[in-house]
Amino acid sequence: MTKPGPLSGCTIAVTAHRRAEDLIASFERRGAKVVHAPTLQIVPAADDQPLIEATRRVIANPPDDVVVTTAVGFRGWIEAADTVGLAADLLSTLEQSRLLARGPKARGAIRAAGLVEHWSARSETTAEVVDWLRDQGVSGRKIVVQLHGLSDPALQDTLRSVGASVRGLEVYRWGPAPDPAAVERMIGLICSGGVDAVVHTSAPGAQALLDAAALNGQYDALVSALRTGRVLNACVGPITAAPFVTLGLEPLVPDRFRLGALIRIVTDRLTDDNARSIETAFGQLVIRGGAAVLDGVVLPLGPGPRAVLAALVAAGGDVVSRPDLLAVLPGAEDVHAVEVTVNRLRTAVGRPELVRTVVRRGYRLAIEPVGLPS
Repeated sequence: MTKPGPLSGCTIAVTAHRRAEDLIASFERRGAKVVHAPTLQIVPAADDQPLIEATRRVIANPPDDVVVTTAVGFRGWIEAADTVGLAADLLSTLEQSRLLARGPKARGAIRAAGLVEHWSARSETTAEVVDWLRDQGVSGRKIVVQLHGLSDPALQDTLRSVGASVRGLEVYRWGPAPDPAAVERMIGLICSGGVDAVVHTSAPGAQALLDAAALNGQYDALVSALRTGRVLNACVGPITAAPFVTLGLEPLVPDRFRLGALIRIVTDRLTDDNARSIETAFGQLVIRGGAAVLDGVVLPLGPGPRAVLAALVAAGGDVVSRPDLLAVLPGAEDVHAVEVTVNRLRTAVGRPELVRTVVRRGYRLAIEPVGLPS
């Protein structure tokens, strides 16, 4: 038996590549099972000769302004320069430039390198950085933009249109999913309600999930699962949420755009109101994505037993007929399959009396005689 935690019985899908270990460990400590299938992967350019050559050009022709978009990108740039003995020259060059941070994480990376930012965007968006530069006036200024995984031609073109000379610097880029088959399986779980929540930490990763679903013919089912709220869809911030918002979806976003805040809000939401539960004669029964929790004990269930139990919980103690249970069983063809699945369910739960047979009518849960939902 698994020691219960606040997320005991929950299954959470994680689409992130970078810092996924932090998310996974945090959710697992709270009792959740995690399905990890990165929809993209970060491909570092530390050994990429174009990055080294771009760094030499920055040193030879120092910029007036440097836009730091991500902490991982800025640190990677310094580390790449260090591998060829250019770190000291690069830091000396950057010290003479205006360093503009897209947000607090980028600002922290600048300070960790022994430098001081000139300004930092409060909204943590590239658009605010562009607006600030335009307001300051950039005609004739040389600007280097550390790109964040995907090129941002619109940003660069906007600055060029007001007279700036702009160079993009790619420290890392987004590559394809390391295991497309795992992504497809994860999408299938989301569509079938086999997970309780799906968690995203980047806009490219979120968009890649939608793109993978479209490629595999699961797009409509995925959007439906996220729209109905059957699966909690959570994003670390509004930028990450943008691909879903564009579709009219309303993903869960924490007030503070940090992993810790994301973990807390997902935990709170799943604990508070995203599970189906009922009081039974054997304690509270909670239905989760891949399991049930009875009186604090996690009960792993296969798709069939879970589907039957979910239907019985939804009935609130009323009788559910065999044909109705057959309708929720994936791939079942006759009522004999219902009887077999109910027996499997009783064995898995360890309390055979929880699921009672009502002769000639079907099955119902044994629930408490007091405080039943009407």
